[in-house]
Amino acid sequence: MLDRLRAEAATLGKAAWRPMLVYTAELHARSILPPRPPFERPIEEIGPGYCYAPVFGHWDISHALQDSLPAEPEHARDQLLNILSQQQPSGMLPGLFALRGARVEFSARITHPPVWPFGVQAYLDHHGDDSLLPRALDVLRRQVAWFERERRAENGGFYYLDVCGDRIWESGVDDGVRFERLPKGRRAMVDATAHVQWLCDYGAAWAKRLGEDGAAFERQAAALREFIRRELFDEETGYFCDSWSRGSAPHAFEGLWPLVTGAADAAQAARAIDENLLNPRRYFTRHPIATVGVEDPRFELRMWRGPAWNSMTFWAATGCLRYGRADAARRLLEGALDDSAAQFERTGTIWEFYHPQGDRPEACMRKPYTPYHAPCHNYLGHNPLIAMARLWRKAGGP
Repeated sequence: MLDRLRAEAATLGKAAWRPMLVYTAELHARSILPPRPPFERPIEEIGPGYCYAPVFGHWDISHALQDSLPAEPEHARDQLLNILSQQQPSGMLPGLFALRGARVEFSARITHPPVWPFGVQAYLDHHGDDSLLPRALDVLRRQVAWFERERRAENGGFYYLDVCGDRIWESGVDDGVRFERLPKGRRAMVDATAHVQWLCDYGAAWAKRLGEDGAAFERQAAALREFIRRELFDEETGYFCDSWSRGSAPHAFEGLWPLVTGAADAAQAARAIDENLLNPRRYFTRHPIATVGVEDPRFELRMWRGPAWNSMTFWAATGCLRYGRADAARRLLEGALDDSAAQFERTGTIWEFYHPQGDRPEACMRKPYTPYHAPCHNYLGHNPLIAMARLWRKAGGP
């Protein structure tokens, strides 16, 4: 199973990375479960070492399926269809599905970041198969309407439920430092606002590709880009932040999203990359990127409060490439892959997240108030390592 992916992994990147990349391909194959209602296609779980396994998550699989393209398009398409098939009548996409034997449990209240269109677009770019597109556009259109109805912020832009202060981690960033000082009311969050802008950009492009009118999407995306540039950029740090944090912004990695989605203007992108993503005092650690800037007093070796997640390095590099900074993308990816491979050689596993200074992942803490204190092993949901090696080559790696 996934033999083509394994064969590709054996040829990618540096020789020192290849045992890890081959193992990652094998781990993908081990993580495929048979279909079960309400899923009609084989399901790739987050990874067999995940503490709550088996689980399917649309934010996690959007990272993991990047590995499968272009070598295993059928598998990637199955996972995209698994995401699309679970849209609720309201237009909401649930975040996580717990696969409990014959039962599948999920919350109809909590979504996760809608990065799935990036996977659809990658599938289209690699394989030119538009048969998925009408369904994807319909799901996107209804999801945007849901965000408009359920997650529009009071001051413009959008939010996730994290901002409400009741420890519901809809943004996917559990216990993030941004939420230590909450605003009064439901104010715009940089990640949520950029994600909806991205949805609208994809909606406009896909409508045009299908011969439909995408003008409404174009207008909404343009308005959100202007809002992000004007209201969510912090001149002091040279980075993007939540609407209530300008002037006192924590150094939190979520400010990278306007680079990924193309919301930043050229000057803002240059500052975000040079003063932040490539700054050793902030995010450019030995294993980039730190999820909280090293110089921030809130930095600690606890899940999403300092440790490096490879999915976020992938997104940061993607954003750098969007703005013509292949040099930055290459440095970020190479640092992350070098250390991931070193830790794989030492431990024989893929870790949920990594020590930002290249120390043992086991020295990091997960959630001290739960039974699961250490990062999970054999974890794929935030480790698109094969895609990262591919992206490194695109960025100029030999």
